[in-house]
Amino acid sequence: MSKLIRGGRVLDPASGLDDIHDLLIEGDKINDLGPPGALDKKLDSVEVIDADGLWVVPGLIDLHTHLREPGEEYKETVLSGSQAAAAGGFTSICCMPNTKPANDNAAVTDLILRRAAEADLVRVFPVGAISQGQKGELLAEYAELKEAGAVAVSDDGIAVMNSQLMRRALEYAQVFNLPVISHAEDRDLAGDGVMHEGVVSTRLGLREIPSAAEDVMVFRDCSLAELTGGRLHIAHVSSAGAVELVRQFKAKGVQVTAEATPHHFTLTDEALENFDTNLKVNPPIRSSFDLTAIQQGLADGTIDAIATDHAPHSTIEKDVEFDYAAFGMIGLETAFPLTLRLVDQGLLSPLEAIEKLTSNPARIIGVDLGRLTPGLPADVTLIDPNREFTVDVNQFRSKSRNSPFHGWQLRGKTVMVLRDGKVIFTEENTSG
Repeated sequence: MSKLIRGGRVLDPASGLDDIHDLLIEGDKINDLGPPGALDKKLDSVEVIDADGLWVVPGLIDLHTHLREPGEEYKETVLSGSQAAAAGGFTSICCMPNTKPANDNAAVTDLILRRAAEADLVRVFPVGAISQGQKGELLAEYAELKEAGAVAVSDDGIAVMNSQLMRRALEYAQVFNLPVISHAEDRDLAGDGVMHEGVVSTRLGLREIPSAAEDVMVFRDCSLAELTGGRLHIAHVSSAGAVELVRQFKAKGVQVTAEATPHHFTLTDEALENFDTNLKVNPPIRSSFDLTAIQQGLADGTIDAIATDHAPHSTIEKDVEFDYAAFGMIGLETAFPLTLRLVDQGLLSPLEAIEKLTSNPARIIGVDLGRLTPGLPADVTLIDPNREFTVDVNQFRSKSRNSPFHGWQLRGKTVMVLRDGKVIFTEENTSG
């Protein structure tokens, strides 16, 4: 049956559309858009979805998700991560390769894609490893990964310290039109640090990670992208220096893009005063100066995308002393309402915010999604931008609960999500 999403505020950044429109879905494709009532004559048998008061946007796309399968299914699986993604308004997610074993070959990529097909919820785009076993010694086989379905390569979670290897990765990935996603961290500078270096770390007596650990690697990788002509994407930008470096290299015409996470543009290191291990992330939550720089980078387009860096951990890894806790927090189910706060602050327009969650991520990984264009897959998310709610991690679809936003009052609730015209989430439940 056809579906008519009627009377919603359609926000399609790719076309610049921001108006009250109807959207018609035929089968698994978008058929047409038009002013209210303009598509009624095209209807025979149709299911009408009332979108009055809602935003109708392209299905959200996350460039940075950790699904933990294979190897750590007690933290997350492809199924549970897909359910969490759908509940957060996402129709596509890119899963990082730091599984056990690492996704450095077609067999692991195939397993992830089989699990995604069984879940039949969101699209799962595997990211292959830059190096074999993510050891930073030998390049993985990009041809094999690409053929199996990888959309990018990254050693996320472990920085590539070998500059020559990173150069070769940028050169080799070009052959297969794969972006190289950089976890920009000088591990020698970061050492065994657990939080941002600054006044707060001194006061708390916690080991420090200086901003320079990120800045020097962003400079190195941007320089290598300039040298090779490769496509570089900087993951989870957290420092003011990194933002400025990306800005400068973009101005020079280097093929570099960047993402920021909601926790890095929402929180500062002051939040760590109570030693909440859910706030222990890598790169660390930094100062108010860095937060302002990230927000400005999002506003002026230096930072192209908003990504979650959804990193599930169980209580085994988190309910320990801060020094021994694992890095990472979950984020799929809070990403949009935290992004909406940037709209409330006047830093982004609604269209710009949606762009950083849809068309820009699609462009970065080279998929024909993130747009409400007739003929494209009907990946559509309906959001109530005015719905207020209290974050309750116990209601999350994710297997893990490691979010520092539990108890926060937020606004902006996913109401319905369609992938290929199929409803994969409504407020009451997930399907599939």
